[in-house]
Amino acid sequence: MREIRPIEWANGTLRLLDQTRLPSEEVIVEAHGYLDAIHAIKTMRVRGAPAIGVTAAYAVAMAARDLDTSDKTVFMERLEAAGVEIKAARPTAVNLMWAVDRMVGIANAETDKSKIKDRLVEAAISIEKDDEAINRRMGSHGIELMPDGGSVLTHCNAGALATAAYGTAVGVIRAGWEDGKRFKVFNTETRPFLQGARLTAWEFKKLGIPSTLVVDSAAGMLMRRGEIGCVITGADRIAANGDTANKIGTYTLAVLAKENGIPFYVAAPTSTVDMSLSDGDQIEIEERASSEVTEFRGVPVAPDGVEALNPGFDVTPARYVSAIITEAGVARPPFLESLDLAVRSTGY
Repeated sequence: MREIRPIEWANGTLRLLDQTRLPSEEVIVEAHGYLDAIHAIKTMRVRGAPAIGVTAAYAVAMAARDLDTSDKTVFMERLEAAGVEIKAARPTAVNLMWAVDRMVGIANAETDKSKIKDRLVEAAISIEKDDEAINRRMGSHGIELMPDGGSVLTHCNAGALATAAYGTAVGVIRAGWEDGKRFKVFNTETRPFLQGARLTAWEFKKLGIPSTLVVDSAAGMLMRRGEIGCVITGADRIAANGDTANKIGTYTLAVLAKENGIPFYVAAPTSTVDMSLSDGDQIEIEERASSEVTEFRGVPVAPDGVEALNPGFDVTPARYVSAIITEAGVARPPFLESLDLAVRSTGY
């Protein structure tokens, strides 16, 4: 099976599969400096919390490349300033902040100034490789939750495109499928950016996993009719108590699942868990341009001048989450204890 790899570091250039062009075109865009990487993150050419984290790591390495290391203090001040710019690209995905802080910390800890730039490139490559390994471990832990028969619903895109490779929620679905389990897969279209229709459906076709695309508002009907066995999504930030920020519409699915007695699972690496936040009310929710709602690829779909609200994410309270699948294992309620244990075991 040909792996989907949306991020590639080649000869000092960051090559990204432009996710705004899928599924009709597979186009590679190049980031030659950290400002190019910031632009790619802001415009969702690269998206998904783990993929944003990997891109941010390379962005820090590229920012360092153009700085003079002769004065370590000045170098770190400028690198930290670039890090602040990178962090501001998208405020909800904690992997972005985690990757920047980790890279800046590595630079600060390197005592040999002549080695800093090479050390940062090595660290970014390591973060990319680790992400795939982490996702595969998540998949192996999540197999037990995938049904043999029945059906699974996923929302947005939490596959290889949202990571360095393999995926989080889609990775768990894939792991179950590769383990020989057979179940029906539904994926939402995920308005307004259609990540489910454009990206997740594309991934399932590449993986050879049959899937059925459904409009977002059909999920409740399918659950009520008994056609959904479980729901699994990714996450962009998880608070210490298990409250989870994910693509807008996730909270709705979680409430519907609870009402219909359906398990609701989240798959995310421990780097997505923000233990500094006690609950989801402290998670900053990104507000995106209203044009993403009133237009699609430049074509108006609403009357001129109509106001549109476009939050990129919502927060699902932990009481609606049945389990959180991490690379350290499956965390179950009470999450304040199980997530703390998972994070401590991985060192994040």
